[in-house]
Amino acid sequence: MHIPEVLYDVLIFLAAAIVVVPLLRRFRISSILGYLAAGVLIGPHAFSLVQLSSGAHALAEFGVVFLLFMIGLELSVERLRSLAGSVLGLGTMQVVITGFAIGGVAVAFGATAREAIVIGGGLALSSTAFVLQLLIERGERATGHGKAAFAILLLQDLAVVPLLIIVRLLGESEAGIAQLALLSALQAGAAIAAIVIIGRLVLRPLYRIIAAANSSELFVAATLLVILGTSWLVSLGGFSMALGAFMAGLLLAETEYRHQVEADIRPFRGIFLGLFFMIIGMTIDLPLIGGRWLEIVLLVLALMAGKSVITAVLCRLAGQSNETAIRTGLLLSQGGEFGFVIFGAAMLGGVLPNEVGQILLAAISISMALTPAMNFAGDRLARVIDKGPAPNLAAINAETQDLSRHVVIVGFGRVGQTVAKALALGGVEYVALDLDHQRVRNCHRKGMSVYYGNGGDIGILNAVGAGRASAAVITTDLSASTDQAVKALRGSFPDLQIFVRARNLRHRRDLTQEGATSVVPEALEASIQLAGIVLRAVGTNIDTIDEVEQEIRQEDYAALEEIEGDS
Repeated sequence: MHIPEVLYDVLIFLAAAIVVVPLLRRFRISSILGYLAAGVLIGPHAFSLVQLSSGAHALAEFGVVFLLFMIGLELSVERLRSLAGSVLGLGTMQVVITGFAIGGVAVAFGATAREAIVIGGGLALSSTAFVLQLLIERGERATGHGKAAFAILLLQDLAVVPLLIIVRLLGESEAGIAQLALLSALQAGAAIAAIVIIGRLVLRPLYRIIAAANSSELFVAATLLVILGTSWLVSLGGFSMALGAFMAGLLLAETEYRHQVEADIRPFRGIFLGLFFMIIGMTIDLPLIGGRWLEIVLLVLALMAGKSVITAVLCRLAGQSNETAIRTGLLLSQGGEFGFVIFGAAMLGGVLPNEVGQILLAAISISMALTPAMNFAGDRLARVIDKGPAPNLAAINAETQDLSRHVVIVGFGRVGQTVAKALALGGVEYVALDLDHQRVRNCHRKGMSVYYGNGGDIGILNAVGAGRASAAVITTDLSASTDQAVKALRGSFPDLQIFVRARNLRHRRDLTQEGATSVVPEALEASIQLAGIVLRAVGTNIDTIDEVEQEIRQEDYAALEEIEGDS
C-alpha cells in the first residue's frame, strides 16, 4: 500500500537531481549547490512535490556515513604521520581560533553557549570539495597556498567527527559544556581503541577470503557490511554512526585493498550524499530567507572577511610568505559542505533554532558560490601586496651581458631544472627566472644562473638578454603566468623561438595562437612515452616505435583533439 508513495518520492528525487544538477554544472556551479537547489525546488517551501519524512532523513544520514568513510579511507596512519606538522599545527590553530572567534561573536549577538559551539564549529570549516577542485583545475595544488590550504582542509575534515559527536551530545544531554567536551573525547577515544583492535584482527583476514573468491559482488557486499556494520555497532554504544564509518575507512586505508574499496564505494557515497544535500535543500525556507536577506548578506561578508584575516595571520605566524598567506586566507574564506552536515544535524536534534539554521545554511551556500571570485581576488591582491624583492635589473644585466645564443628558462621548478640540466650537459648556456625566493637563493649558492623575476615582465626579459637568446623555454605550471610570458616574449622578440609546457590540448591551442613556436602538452607527451615503453615490452621493433611516436607528433595530436573536443 505504501510502495507507490515511496516509489513516487524516489522518482521525484532522481528526476530533480538529473535535471537540476547537470544544468547548473554547465555554468560551472558545484554539484553540491545543484543538489541543494534541487531540494529547494521539490521541497515544502517551493513546489512541495515531496514531503519531509523520518524515512528520508534516515536515508540522508547514510550520505554522511559514506562521506566520513571516504575521508577515513584517504587518511592512512602513515599519511597522517607524514603530514602531522602542518596539519596539527596550522590546521588545528585555524579550526580552534576561527571557531572560538565566530562563537564569541554569536554569543555577543544573543546565542546560547550551546548554539555558539555549533555555529563556531560549523562556520570554521571551509569547502574541501570547492577548494581542491579549484586548485586542481588551475594547476595550483602544488603551490605554497595549495599546500597550506590542503593541510588546513585535512584537519577540518578530521574535526567533523568530534563536531558531530558534540552536536549529538548537545541535543541529548543537559550536562555542562566542559562535561560534554570530556564525554565526547572519552567516547571517541573508546570507540577508536575498540575499532582499531577489532579491525586489525578481522579486516585483513576477511578481505583475503573475499578476494580469494574472485567475486566483485562479494567484495562490494563485504565493504558495505564493514561500513554499515561498524556504524551500527558504534551506534549501539551511543556513539555517532559517522564515527564508526570514519574509523572503518581509516582501518581499510592500511590495507592493500583500499583502492578497490574506494572505487566500489564512490557511487554509493555520491548517491546518498546527493540525497543528504537534497534533504537539506528541502528544509531551506525561501520566504524566511527572503525576509532576512540583509542579515544573510552581512553575515556572508563578515564570515568571509573574518576567516580570510584569521587564516592569513595564522599562515604568516607559521612561516608562510605574504603571498601564500593572503591567497590561502581568501581561498578558505567560505563556509563548507560539512557546515551543512553540522547545522543539518543540529537543526534536526533541536540544538539550533530553525530560523537561525536557515540563515546559516543560506550564508554557507552564498559563500561557497563566491569561492572562485575570492581565489581570483587573492591572486590579484597577493601580486600587489607581496611583489617580492625587486629584481636588480642593472646587476642582472651586468652578469648576463656577455651571453649570446643562450636559452632563457621561465620557471625553475622540476621541469625547468630538468631542461636546465639537459642544456648544461649539451654545452648550452642558459639563464632562468623564477618567483620562488628561497629557490632562487638556493640556486645562487650553487652558482647557477637563476634570478628572481617575472617571465612576463619585459624589463626583466631584456635584463637577461632575451633579445640575444636563441630560444626561450616556459615551464611554469600556472596557465595565467604561462600565457603572460608567451605574449611578452612574442610581442617584443618576434624572431625568438618559444617552447612551452602546456597543461592540455585546449591550453596548447591557445598558446599556439598567441605565438608559441612549439607547445608540449605534458600529459599527452608522457602518454606517448608510456605507449613506447609498452610497445617495447611486447616486442615491437624499435624503428616501428619511433615511427609511431613521430607520426602522432607530426599529426599535431589532431586525432586526439577531435576526441577531446574542448577539454
